[in-house]
Amino acid sequence: MPARDAQVVGSVAFVTGAASGIGAAVVGALVRTGATVAAVDVSAEGLTELAERSGGRVVPFTADVSDAAAVADVVERVESGLGPIDTGVSAAGILRPGSLTGTSDKDWSDTFAVNTDGVFFVLRELARRMVPRGRGSLVTVASNAAGVPRTNMGAYAASKAATTMLTRCLGLEVAPHGIRCNVVSPGSTDTPMQRQLWTGEDDRARVIAGTPEEFRVGVPLGRIADPEDIADAVLFLVSDRARHITMQNLFVDGGATLRA
Repeated sequence: MPARDAQVVGSVAFVTGAASGIGAAVVGALVRTGATVAAVDVSAEGLTELAERSGGRVVPFTADVSDAAAVADVVERVESGLGPIDTGVSAAGILRPGSLTGTSDKDWSDTFAVNTDGVFFVLRELARRMVPRGRGSLVTVASNAAGVPRTNMGAYAASKAATTMLTRCLGLEVAPHGIRCNVVSPGSTDTPMQRQLWTGEDDRARVIAGTPEEFRVGVPLGRIADPEDIADAVLFLVSDRARHITMQNLFVDGGATLRA
């Protein structure tokens, strides 16, 4: 175990959106590095399957992050049962694709309820507990869509942009207390959310190649990310290898956004 990963061993991590996709991959990475993980999701079935594969290192908690009271309750239950939370990863998110002019009020509010309000509730609750202890690391899984205009993804992109700045502002506030807050922004990743956008056998190739009619460049590295690629970035940021990194946004998108 590398010395700068050692602080994860025996620690308690809190991961939302844990039942599938990037969240499940983050849970797996933390468990392999030695953490006990409180896995939070609205899908009780998915959490049960995840916990059964973990050898007792994953404890499932069913909760809706868009409900502030539910978030406060689950954090209290985690700390009462497992101990102080050292790491928090907000990976819960939804995507309601469609043009902005065609987006319903409900789709807009639902998107922000999970992607932005939910992250705020989790970060606020965890930070309130971490500040008196003088330690902790928080990571938000956002999206490269937060920094690049996307067709048919306006609500999602806007919610992730808000979440990105929310996390960085919190990082500034809690830095004097030894708490770090960072963002990981994935590009196209092979998850159920990504696959809901696909309609044909060649969709993977189209994502990699780019779609000029949608003003979307391709992926310079020539591949779509696996969830584990994103989880590795999260694991780095919560470890002591990133002990002097806070308020940063790490793009893990194969170069798709051409960020300088």
